[in-house]
Amino acid sequence: MLMHQLQSAGYKVEHNPEHVEGGTVIINTCGFINDAKEESIDTILDFAEARKNKDIQKLFVMGCLSQRYQSQLENEMHEVDAFYGVADLTRILSDFEVDYKKDLVGERAVTTPGHYAYLKVSEGCDRTCSFCAIPLIRGKHISKPIEEIVKEAHFLASKGVKELMLIAQDLTYYGIDIYKKRALADLLKELIKVDGIEWIRLHYAYPAGFPDDLIEVIKSSDKICNYLDIPLQHISDSILNSMRRGHNAEQTRTLIARLRKDIPQIAIRTTMIVGYPGETNEDFEKLKDFVKESKFERMGVFTYSHEEDTSAHKLDDDVSDNLKQRRMEELMTIQENISLEINEAKIGKVLKVIIDRKEGDFWIGRSEFDSPEVDNEILIPKSFKLKIGDFFKIKITAAEAFDLFGEPV
Repeated sequence: MLMHQLQSAGYKVEHNPEHVEGGTVIINTCGFINDAKEESIDTILDFAEARKNKDIQKLFVMGCLSQRYQSQLENEMHEVDAFYGVADLTRILSDFEVDYKKDLVGERAVTTPGHYAYLKVSEGCDRTCSFCAIPLIRGKHISKPIEEIVKEAHFLASKGVKELMLIAQDLTYYGIDIYKKRALADLLKELIKVDGIEWIRLHYAYPAGFPDDLIEVIKSSDKICNYLDIPLQHISDSILNSMRRGHNAEQTRTLIARLRKDIPQIAIRTTMIVGYPGETNEDFEKLKDFVKESKFERMGVFTYSHEEDTSAHKLDDDVSDNLKQRRMEELMTIQENISLEINEAKIGKVLKVIIDRKEGDFWIGRSEFDSPEVDNEILIPKSFKLKIGDFFKIKITAAEAFDLFGEPV
């Protein structure tokens, strides 16, 4: 949105260019967990050096890291001309002598490949998960009105976007604040009417209070991918209780079983946290057993990050870094075997695939069961005449743990 406002005012704006020459650099940061903070800080330091050497003219930092640690950053990084928080869009524009244009609401630059885009439907979070700093940074849950989201979807479709990834800190909470009910299903019923959009993918669905009508909408529309990203974090009741997740092991298993029963083709992506304070060997064994029995199509594992100002920060971070790492690797080894089994079962099947890019000797594509960056990819020999951003029917010919191979039908 910032890029589009600046471009509309006559600025030339590029996203993440490989080589920066002169001009002004604006870094958008993450302040969620240690790895993300370190990546943000390293990026700032690289450009601070460029600023000091006068390779660039000005340097600005925005986003979650500067929202959370602005005073510390200002004291330590004097090469940065200004720091902005997560809601400082108009202030940034003002510093560029640009007036915020309300008539551009719903319009934006697309920084992903042109055929897919992320579409944020709400901001902030009302949950009180003990390990999470997002509510501290982003504030309370605020839903965008359905009309505004649909307008943005039409704009994206007009620019050639065919796939929307709906995102929020808590996707299934959408609408509570403005419609007094969970309204994600209502939103989806409007989005599937947008011409040009062929796939809609759902990310970050909170398991507690999962809306029943969402299942019916997923089942009823070919445009909504048979894919659900639903971070579960753990299965041990003692850990879930300490995490303040609002659901227990029995409720979690019941939800997964219902999703599998009502949407037989669904691919479930989840994330787990290992090494949370107090996680015993018994807790971890329960988590391993749960992953084995659930056979998630996609899963990521995080090691617990001890974040200041969260309620879990008051607990003793008593699982060593080495043990956290070992548990993560052990859980991912289990998932690797599950993924290989699921992928091998796809050999011989024909999938609808969107082509993301060409790389080396292959076209790289995805099925409806895969989100960009984090999930499986389908590799197709570059000798076939395909086109980035288009859909093709691909017959799967071979499988690895996290990749499939295929040829056009």
